Amino acid sequence: MQFSFFVGNYRIYRLLLLFALVLGGVLGLLLLNQWVDIGQRNCVFDPAGMPPPIGPEGRPANYLHTCGSRLYDSLGSEGKITGLNWSGMEDGNYTPGGLGVRKWPEVLDQVAGLGYNTLRLPFSNQAIEPGRRIGGANFALNPDLQGLSGLEMLDRLVAGARDRGLKVILDRHRPTPGSWGPLWYDDEVSDERWIADWRMLAARYYGNDTVIGVDLHNEPRGPATWGSGGRDVDWRLAAERASDAILEVNPYLLIFVEGVESFDGHRYWWGGNLMGVRTAPVRLRVPNRVVYSPHDYGPNISAQPWFYESDFPLNLPGVWDRHWGYIKKENIAPVVLGEFGGRSVGSDREGQWQRSLIAYLKERDIGALVWSLNPGWDTGGVLAADWQTVERDKQEAYRQFLAAPLDDGALGVFGRAPTRFRVLFRQSQGQESDRISFTFRIVNDGPEMVDLSRVELRYWFRGGDAIGLVQQGPLDFSHSGVVHILIDFVPVSVGNQDYFIRVRFPASSGKLERYQVSDEITVQTPEIDPPNSVRTDDYSFAAGTDLRDRFGEWDHVTLYFDGQLVWGREP
Repeated sequence: MQFSFFVGNYRIYRLLLLFALVLGGVLGLLLLNQWVDIGQRNCVFDPAGMPPPIGPEGRPANYLHTCGSRLYDSLGSEGKITGLNWSGMEDGNYTPGGLGVRKWPEVLDQVAGLGYNTLRLPFSNQAIEPGRRIGGANFALNPDLQGLSGLEMLDRLVAGARDRGLKVILDRHRPTPGSWGPLWYDDEVSDERWIADWRMLAARYYGNDTVIGVDLHNEPRGPATWGSGGRDVDWRLAAERASDAILEVNPYLLIFVEGVESFDGHRYWWGGNLMGVRTAPVRLRVPNRVVYSPHDYGPNISAQPWFYESDFPLNLPGVWDRHWGYIKKENIAPVVLGEFGGRSVGSDREGQWQRSLIAYLKERDIGALVWSLNPGWDTGGVLAADWQTVERDKQEAYRQFLAAPLDDGALGVFGRAPTRFRVLFRQSQGQESDRISFTFRIVNDGPEMVDLSRVELRYWFRGGDAIGLVQQGPLDFSHSGVVHILIDFVPVSVGNQDYFIRVRFPASSGKLERYQVSDEITVQTPEIDPPNSVRTDDYSFAAGTDLRDRFGEWDHVTLYFDGQLVWGREP
């Protein structure tokens, strides 16, 4: 009896012990999760503690920051980067691809319409040098790009992305169009210039939360190391040095850091090997800014051994975990795959790789940027060779991992731009003239046709003898094509200006198509001043510019739509 009692109690004790162990484990996990949750909540709002700067529309900018392996905006909302690359500015024309056959705003509309929320824009240091003019675009289709520098081209793309709720990552892809070396510097672009150029761009887009981050250098490889300590080759140290310099100028940017090719004798894709992060993470003075951004490609790019193992493609998640996926999995930092892509999403080896990677990204909640929009690469593109048609099979596959928009855009509707106007201007007469003469074109940068009868342009000037012309009313001696425009002189007292020339269009003028530029419209007044009068005091006279030789944007003429100022600055 005693023996039986002891055995029975032993069984009870063992069950109680097992229950206590299980309960302890559950409580431990709950405490651990609570500790992780507390840590996560502590950085949902930017732990750098800096108030956001005021953006272009006068509202506080809404930048992203990291929190563990996730991204949050300044309001505490989580976001994910799912976009694509639009290459071309890294080449000798300093222009994104496709603009020989398409208008640049239509391309941006299509990107947003397909559901991508971010553009990575590759460029070279040479592209942003002063005086580097773009080429390779069809200026009949894109007349507003004529004469732009590479830096102004970048400005135009950022502004267009902002209208459509797209975010932008600036990617320093190479030092010059002809150099694609393994390190972040070469004989033409030094380490110092690399950093100085980044600081210039960071300052240029300060407060503009369309530019959310910078990808420091594309695909370090070869002699590039991670954590070796050598200033000339240690990519991790170079990334820290450049990042601190950038964040000193603009502390709100995300810093995208790619990997290297080889770590501890183990080789992987160029820029794709981030195994060293576990023991040597990137350390920055401004916290919660680092996003690791590897590149990963399929067997059609290079026949890597893991594509031919017996358990392919089931082996692939382990390959990705080992080289970069662990960073997300272990909550070290966010990961955004900076480049991936291939021609096939079918049942061939390339297609199996790409479909497996898309499933991995979706399962692990990892952001990614497709390479690329452009059709000409060995990966193919999201667009076909005509730069119009979408590669439907690929787009359907990529659509599976796309996340919500990160911004609304100017209209509050993702993928749409507001009706937006600009004026291209050319001054016709010299400084001494008894008449005013100029030529202009109106640019409709919006997605809707515009009735020209709702548009009015004003040229501001000092009066002289114009007072005698005020009573003449509409004049029809200037024209665009066969449609006569209406001109009159309106007395006003604004600044030191006495009048403006009002240019209007009759109802018969028709409509200005979406993303179109009007014909050249020349205005020449009768004599309004004594001969050889000096016109440089006129607010709208383009003194000190080269706008006698070319059309350009001149904000001293003003444009109105339904009576509201939509372009330029009044005196």
